[in-house]
Amino acid sequence: MTAFKSDFLNILQERGFIHQCSDFEGLDALAAKGEATAYVGYDCTARSLHIGNYLTMMMLHWLQQSGNKPITLMGGGTTMVGDPSGKDETRAMRTVAEIEANKESIRGVFAKVLRYGEGKSDAVMLDNAEWLTKLNWIEMLRDVGRHFSVNRMLTMDSVRLRLEREQEMSFIEFNYMVCQAYDFVELAKRTGCKLQMGGSDQWGNIIMGVDLGRRMGTHQLFALTTPLLTTASGAKMGKTAQGAVWLNADQFSPYDFWQYWRNTEDADVGKFLKLFTTLPMAEIRKLETLGGSEINEAKKVLATEATALLHGRDAANEAAETARRTFEERALAESLPTVEIPRGELDAGLGVLNAFVKAGLVASNGEARRQIKGGGLRVNDEPVTDEKMALSAANLTPEGVIKLSFGKKKHILIKPA
Repeated sequence: MTAFKSDFLNILQERGFIHQCSDFEGLDALAAKGEATAYVGYDCTARSLHIGNYLTMMMLHWLQQSGNKPITLMGGGTTMVGDPSGKDETRAMRTVAEIEANKESIRGVFAKVLRYGEGKSDAVMLDNAEWLTKLNWIEMLRDVGRHFSVNRMLTMDSVRLRLEREQEMSFIEFNYMVCQAYDFVELAKRTGCKLQMGGSDQWGNIIMGVDLGRRMGTHQLFALTTPLLTTASGAKMGKTAQGAVWLNADQFSPYDFWQYWRNTEDADVGKFLKLFTTLPMAEIRKLETLGGSEINEAKKVLATEATALLHGRDAANEAAETARRTFEERALAESLPTVEIPRGELDAGLGVLNAFVKAGLVASNGEARRQIKGGGLRVNDEPVTDEKMALSAANLTPEGVIKLSFGKKKHILIKPA
């Protein structure tokens, strides 16, 4: 393990954030002096950011905690183009109105982990639509485009992998890396930004920006990426039976968020405590020593601390208490996630397979059948044994809901509306 001069790189290294860096020595010197102004870009492709974005948000958090200045760059302009990185086909084109709505929806999440203001290390939020949408095409080609080698662009993973699979790449997507590189140069000129951070799949695009800055006469720019987020079993992190792990509470409830971390694989607990909580490393090291059934206590700490950071301590404690009542007391906790269904469906008899699909606990009727055969599905804590079972008003609890359970840890309430 390298001993850095700056708290920033020491923290990131100790917590497992570092994958690649363009110049450790130069960046370390800047960060040690509190001069490592850095940004991460976030495209507005959905109403909420997801757990993968949270990783880079935590990098910005530690940057700020070590006395440096973070910039959150909203991709109002680049979202119109579409990042081809890791994609097999062209992203769906979104209207300006959709992009603006998504942008407004995700703005608030950054203030959960960053401090915004006018101070030296206070975060600022910018939008690349401010300069990208005002560019003149011919001037852009002459002043910026001439610094790009098509030969080199074709070697970038975002392009090369698509071409190797003989999957079409549109000209607009091919220009994404140009836009991202130009963002870096523009931020360097406007704010004195020196560092761009991102996931490992962004390395090529970020390095393009470093090189463009050198060619266009900016101060030295730096690149820093974090590893691809995977679980110990090798699966890509951030997916559940219900879909992506969103950061907005209205798309993925604090209780679901808590449960997501509670269900972490044993081998990942220490890793995720380092990446997704602000617990001191000494405390994390103690939790990492727990084994056997005690590892569940470490998982609860992970779930509560990660949820508290994003949704607040009260929401985290409520989620933990809901889980305790549901799992330990087998009680019907009112704060469990609830899915409303038309009263008419229940009156007509709602098939149990369909009910579990509607609740998002399984992906298909076929999966529900397999789980029933394995004893994995329950209605109001009673095992489902008949796949032709129909739910009706007779199944409603005194609270007016039906509790569906998948295994021991996933529970949804169905409520007639």
